[in-house]
Amino acid sequence: MSRLPASYSHVRRINGLLTHARVYPGPPGRPGVVIVPGLGCACWMYRRLARALQEHLTVWVYDHPGMGASQGHPCRIEQLTDHLADWLLATGQAGRPLLGHSLGGEVAIDLAARFPALTPALVLYAPTGIPENPSVAAQLARLALDLPRERPQLWLAAALAYLRTGTPRMWCLAQDQERHQTGPLIPQVRCPVLVLDGSRDVVIRAWTLEILCEHLPDAEGWQVVGGTHALMDSRPAELARLTVEFLNRRLPLR
Repeated sequence: MSRLPASYSHVRRINGLLTHARVYPGPPGRPGVVIVPGLGCACWMYRRLARALQEHLTVWVYDHPGMGASQGHPCRIEQLTDHLADWLLATGQAGRPLLGHSLGGEVAIDLAARFPALTPALVLYAPTGIPENPSVAAQLARLALDLPRERPQLWLAAALAYLRTGTPRMWCLAQDQERHQTGPLIPQVRCPVLVLDGSRDVVIRAWTLEILCEHLPDAEGWQVVGGTHALMDSRPAELARLTVEFLNRRLPLR
């Protein structure tokens, strides 16, 4: 197998904010996908998944405003969605499938419902906030239970990302999940959707996958055996395989 190109940083000013993404070039002529991270997460936390996907696709790992290496001070989910929509258009990534993890799944649903022309398909990895909107205290308790299940190597990467985002910003966005009504938007998503969750994920309730697949007009669900909430780190190869198979089947990426 030939060696794939090294990843590189891409920075673009969007609405006055320097917005960062990490790009993993795939095989020549292959299409691209955009990974939309979870709350407080940064592009470097998705390296294992991006490398696995890079064998098949060009991968852009986007940093939300105020997270990772991007500037900004968002306090609402809708602000994240609006910024992502503007970034997709400005960087030529409009029309790419979105791979949303955790809070990024909620943002992806929001975008697909409100800006349907911007993405042809969604892959949701352990999406939070849809249809359940737990309190901030409940979210923290579940994350505390999940932490020992994740790879210790991810702990430092996550700690650096959370410090970069800051507790006030993360708290503000977590509170907005209680107010932001993503549920009514679910039936408005007309593109094909793949919903993935791990069997060892204590952050997402088991029935979430079933409810999402029931209410999304065109959805498939799959439980990754042994997967944790950070599926992109605990099961990157399996996630990449399921993602590429789904996109090849539904979008014909050849």
